[in-house]
Amino acid sequence: MEDYKKIANEARKKVLEMVHLASASHIGSNFSCIDVMAVLFSKLNLDKDLKPDRDRFLLSKGWAAASLFYFLSEKGVIPKKDLETYGQPGSIYMGLAETDVRGVEVSGGAMGHGLPMALGMALGAKFAEEKWKTYILMSDGELDCGTTWESAALAAQHKLNNLTVIVDSNKFQAMGATDDVLDMEPLPDKWKSFNWDVIEIDGHNFEEIEQAINKSFENTRTKPLVIIARTIKGKGVSFFERKLEWHYKNIDKENYINALAELNSNGK
Repeated sequence: MEDYKKIANEARKKVLEMVHLASASHIGSNFSCIDVMAVLFSKLNLDKDLKPDRDRFLLSKGWAAASLFYFLSEKGVIPKKDLETYGQPGSIYMGLAETDVRGVEVSGGAMGHGLPMALGMALGAKFAEEKWKTYILMSDGELDCGTTWESAALAAQHKLNNLTVIVDSNKFQAMGATDDVLDMEPLPDKWKSFNWDVIEIDGHNFEEIEQAINKSFENTRTKPLVIIARTIKGKGVSFFERKLEWHYKNIDKENYINALAELNSNGK
């Protein structure tokens, strides 16, 4: 097994720096999904050439753009030096994932739009008998949107076994706890009722993440797959964790220094 803990910790340190220098926000949303992305990007058929047969990855929770840019740079899709321009005047690397950036398949951040686009990609690939797969990382807040469930029904109808949804279930959305805003639990039962294969994992347990993602590559599947990753918003820095305010707050120098110290300690 690759050293996913080290990969994820390095990602958190760089994303922390990017968000701090840009006086940007959404550090909590970035940190909740980095462990999943560390494993997924090690598995995807994706390289710097962006060949037509590459796997497609869609970041529907587009406000975690800093993490996507980091992992695209690790794959050689964008230059690592470009990360230094994140959030700076005139840069194409901003707080939402936009298609101006090489390797960003669709713009993300408008809730409820990601899965319909992923559905179209997977359906097109199936009709064309292409072998590449479509992966989409969604927030649990997006499950409030009707377009999510319309797309889920269509994906099951067409038996899109080339489509994998990963839900970053960190239990928070923009205005509060997901259970308080609109309680969608139990999530596994909802997805099963739409005739999807369902795997529920600890989204910070690298062994569970890897096993789930490996399942997505099995050609014996006959249904679309959803991986429900139970995560902690702000994972990795104690004073970020489970705090809604880090959906919005920027990171001042003192918080940056303290957060970096924790991450450096985690890496030992």
